[in-house]
Amino acid sequence: MHIRFNTCRGTPVLEEGGDSVLGVISSILIDPDTGKIEGFMVHAQGFMGTEDLFCSSADILRWGTRVYVRDASVLAPPEDRIRLQSLLQDPRTVLGQKIRTESGVRLGRCKDIQFNTDVMHIEWLFPKKLFRWAVALPVADIIEVTPSAIIIGDLVKKERIKNKAQKDILSMLPEMEPGVSFRT
Repeated sequence: MHIRFNTCRGTPVLEEGGDSVLGVISSILIDPDTGKIEGFMVHAQGFMGTEDLFCSSADILRWGTRVYVRDASVLAPPEDRIRLQSLLQDPRTVLGQKIRTESGVRLGRCKDIQFNTDVMHIEWLFPKKLFRWAVALPVADIIEVTPSAIIIGDLVKKERIKNKAQKDILSMLPEMEPGVSFRT
């Protein structure tokens, strides 16, 4: 299923076969190098009040109007996951990050993403400029994620490549005599 993160924020997390809510999805952890969704922070009500626990993407069994996990023990404080410490401390983020082209043209800030719940990878970035949504950008256009911005390939270069391809195709067509047209 393809889903935007802003629509899944607040989705209840339940244990498979159970009906009690363990918590709700509050944020997302994305690997900026691969675009893989490592997991989600789940805002859970505990004995000592509320706390944010980490749920790995691998522990999610089903995704729908609710998210089902194997059991409650898969939710743990993010500090307990040694493998994630470098990712948690990485200053490169995706959500909230500025987006610009290689040549420095500002496209806005990434205010939402779309991801695939089957493979847990980002597919689209949704930038927002001031109070308006900008054109959605495919993840394939990302060149690099730096601490200061997400760098997207220049659109001008893409237009040049497209125009060159069109010229190449036209050059392969046979030349027509003057006065002859394709119309019938």
